[in-house]
Amino acid sequence: MLGGMPRTLVVKATAGADAPERCAQAFTVAATAAAAGIDVSLWLTGESTWFALPGRAQEFDLPHSAPLGELLHVILATGKVTACTQCAARRDIGPDDVIPGVRIAGAAVFVEEAMAEGAQALVY
Repeated sequence: MLGGMPRTLVVKATAGADAPERCAQAFTVAATAAAAGIDVSLWLTGESTWFALPGRAQEFDLPHSAPLGELLHVILATGKVTACTQCAARRDIGPDDVIPGVRIAGAAVFVEEAMAEGAQALVY
């Protein structure tokens, strides 16, 4: 709850190992919000889509950053994690390939979540 109103934070991660600081920031903000009791939806797009696969987040390393695998675990425990349909398809990632709890969905679902009343969307 923020200011007495239920809120949802929709975070779109557009970077992966190609831009590690931006990637880590998206996961850190999403996990921090989730740990604070905010309803969180993390979207994995572009290169961050790889983190929908088992073990990939654990391979990510950025000095002075919380481990991505732990951040992802926090988000999955209390919120939603979605891999972009087109991004997943471009990487030959299907529903049977992703970590349990990760869904694959498209732009229409992102827009629905991001535009819902009380939602705040951030793109990294």
